Amino acid sequence: MRTELVTTLKRKATELLSDVARRKEPVLITQHGLPAAYLVDVESYESLLERMRLLEGVARGERAVEEERTVSHDDARRRMGRWLS
Repeated sequence: MRTELVTTLKRKATELLSDVARRKEPVLITQHGLPAAYLVDVESYESLLERMRLLEGVARGERAVEEERTVSHDDARRRMGRWLS
């Protein structure tokens, strides 16, 4: 991954944006020698958000199992019967 100074971002924003969009590789922006932000292309960012949503759903499901907040398939089918018919 490439690292750039915030001053480079200020001076060459258009070039950096084009490069990120073309390469699909994030750029770490540093300020005063410390990580400040990542510059990523829209497609990669949206894909990352979707993955996080899916993982959060899996985590909620795992918590439900641990807390015994689940029902059997047959019980769920009975409860949902009027909507499944």
